Amino acid sequence: MILNILFLVIGFVILIKGADVFVDGSSCLARNFKLSTMLIGLTIVAFGTSAPELAVSIQSCIKGSGDIILGNVIGSNILNILLILGVSSLFHFLTVKDNTVKKELPITLLISTLLIVLVNDSFLGVGQNNFTRQDAIVLLLFFTVFIYYLFSLMKNTKESNDEPIKYNILQSFIFILLGLLGIILGSKIVVDNATNIATILGVSERMIALTIIAFGTSLPELVTSVLATRKGEYDIAIGNIVGSNIFNICFVLGLPVAMFGSINNMTFNPIDLVVMFISALLLFLFSLKKRRIGKLNGCVFLAIFIAYYSYVIFS
Repeated sequence: MILNILFLVIGFVILIKGADVFVDGSSCLARNFKLSTMLIGLTIVAFGTSAPELAVSIQSCIKGSGDIILGNVIGSNILNILLILGVSSLFHFLTVKDNTVKKELPITLLISTLLIVLVNDSFLGVGQNNFTRQDAIVLLLFFTVFIYYLFSLMKNTKESNDEPIKYNILQSFIFILLGLLGIILGSKIVVDNATNIATILGVSERMIALTIIAFGTSLPELVTSVLATRKGEYDIAIGNIVGSNIFNICFVLGLPVAMFGSINNMTFNPIDLVVMFISALLLFLFSLKKRRIGKLNGCVFLAIFIAYYSYVIFS
């Protein structure tokens, strides 16, 4: 157990340093190409930090553990907004760009609603709750539209910045790859050793899945967004979460099911889907008026997070 604790500390160090390098590389890449840091946050940062969720979903789909796939996606999206943006906003208010409020956040709401409709077959009166290959293809088609939207942003959005750029394009790519490697490796070490410690202490597998696995796959987003906020890269912090949530639903859930087949007889609590939708709705509403997420908003996120997880653990 002492060895597990040692590796747990090492994993956190690798994770934090990896996220630090990843944010620097992503920020410099945006400035080298004169792209907005929000766009980089929505793409490279979001997709990179969602790598653990994708890995878990593919492994779960191969093993036939459909509930883990869905729980992974729903849980990660809830954590991304309620916990990660909640914690990040306590360090500094997060500015939300006008384009994000008008386009990216409504897209997040639309895709969250689509997921609720696709998985609730019993509610719609068509039998047991299943997530079919056809449902997965629908999500992937929406993801294709989102990628097209990002490419249109890339063509039309150029930002001038007279500040000296720390790394050139090649160096930025190298730092992004090194940082991403550190994030994935660090999060794996943390999850594996935390699971071992929990097992040694006699914690149930259900509790491990609800806490360590869910939190572990969201560690990259948490560390990246908090460090981005502390560095003043608020667009990366917001873009990371918005992009990750869209990526999680459309790609992390859609790709494995489209490849390996349908998830049948799913069992989930409707409250999970409700909280996922409410968290996305609150993010949109909080951003709508003042175009920023302040400490008060963050406290609301964290209060809902605590209430929801209290329900999950003790119900």
